[in-house]
Amino acid sequence: MDALYIIITALLSIGIGFAIDRYLLAAASEKKKKEAQEKAKLIIKEAELSVEKTIQEADNQKKNKMIEAKEHFLKLKSEFEEEANRKKNILQTNENKLRQREQNLAKLMEQNKRRETEITAIKDSLMEQTEIITKKKEEAEKLRLSQVQQLERIANMTAEDARNQLMEALRGEAESKASILIKNITEEAKMSATKEAKKVVIETIQRTATEHAIENCISIFHIESDDIKGKIIGREGRNIRALEAATGVEIIVDDTPEAIIISGFDPVRREIARLSLQRLVVDGRIHPARIEEIVAKTSKNIEEEIVELGERTVIDLGIHGLHPELIKLVGRMRFRSSYGQNLLQHSREVAKLCATMAAELGLNTKLAKRAGLLHDIGKVYPEEPDLPHAILGMELAKKYKEHPEVCNAIGAHHDEIEMTSLISPIIQACDAISGSRPGARREVMETYLKRLNDLEAMALSLEGVQKCFAIQAGRELRVIVDADKVNDERAGLLSFELSQKIEKEMQYPGHIKVTVIREMRAVNYAK
Repeated sequence: MDALYIIITALLSIGIGFAIDRYLLAAASEKKKKEAQEKAKLIIKEAELSVEKTIQEADNQKKNKMIEAKEHFLKLKSEFEEEANRKKNILQTNENKLRQREQNLAKLMEQNKRRETEITAIKDSLMEQTEIITKKKEEAEKLRLSQVQQLERIANMTAEDARNQLMEALRGEAESKASILIKNITEEAKMSATKEAKKVVIETIQRTATEHAIENCISIFHIESDDIKGKIIGREGRNIRALEAATGVEIIVDDTPEAIIISGFDPVRREIARLSLQRLVVDGRIHPARIEEIVAKTSKNIEEEIVELGERTVIDLGIHGLHPELIKLVGRMRFRSSYGQNLLQHSREVAKLCATMAAELGLNTKLAKRAGLLHDIGKVYPEEPDLPHAILGMELAKKYKEHPEVCNAIGAHHDEIEMTSLISPIIQACDAISGSRPGARREVMETYLKRLNDLEAMALSLEGVQKCFAIQAGRELRVIVDADKVNDERAGLLSFELSQKIEKEMQYPGHIKVTVIREMRAVNYAK
């Protein structure tokens, strides 16, 4: 019974729960439906408001655009009216100007007509006066002719003869006075020109005065102590003999304290020997092999020193744009002398003298200085062709594109060619000034150096000769031959032939010792 009651109660509870649940679901569904309807109404309302707002904004934009279009139209209309008024005013102004011009032209035409009438009247009066003047001229001419006829009858001479006689008298008097005047002017010009020329030359010499000393044939190599002399001499003199053979100079080691004398007529050889000694003393290793190595390196470096000397010279003188080959030849002047005078020092002095003299005369100082430096450039040309040094220097200057006035000055400074510029006589005069000063040159030195050069050239012309050095002031000729081409017997015969050739072809004081050196060397390399 209880179980049944429980079951019924449970079923009723389930039914009631189901009914309640259905009721609640229906209520919730109805609520959601109402909310959805309200939300839909709200969305529709918002959409309607948005559409109304959009339509209102479109209307507003339409109104604004219409207003802007109307304003733009009014503006364009105003601008058009202003432009039309402006053009109308311009046309009106032009019309007024044209009317004014027409009035002016009418007035001018009236004035021209009046002037033409006046000119016609003046022309008629001038013609009348011309006829009167012509008549008076004819009467005057008749009167003059009658007077001339009367004078001819009185003087028994025609008018033409009188005129000729008067002209002859006047011509003679004028020629006499003119010749006297020309003579006075010429003498005065000569006196003033000579005086002015002397003044220019003296002022130039005073402003460019330099010291002069004869270029000698020795160089002094200073050492710190006399102990080094023994190293330089070497065992049994082998080092000093190797140095003399490699450089072609004579090394004199005597009792002179802290000094070694290098003797030789060629300044380049003396400089190579001096630099080689300096390197050997600093290095400390002095033996024949090292001496030959140092001399070979120094001979190469001397070319660099020559270029450096040339560059330093042109910089000191303020000369620009000189060709590198000419700069090298300028450097070689340092090791060349002209009648005992150092050629580079001479050329520098001539350049300064020329610049000063050109400035005094109002000429181009740069070209004058350039020509002065290069005037003896032909003396240091290594090939030495059979041409005067002035012509050779001119050809070199033309080759390296120098100014035509500079080329002419170089070629004409010894009158080999005609002078075509004002700089040429200045170069000639300054060259004479530099070379003719007391103590500047000595012709005996030039003759001596030429004899030594000829002596070496004679030996070098023989077959098998490698090197040749004139030493001891030309009293000894040291000849080094190629051991592969000249054997011992040929060396002795070569010495005899050379001595006989010197006796026949050269003039010299005293005796000349001919020494032929043949040295055999076998060289191999361990690899």
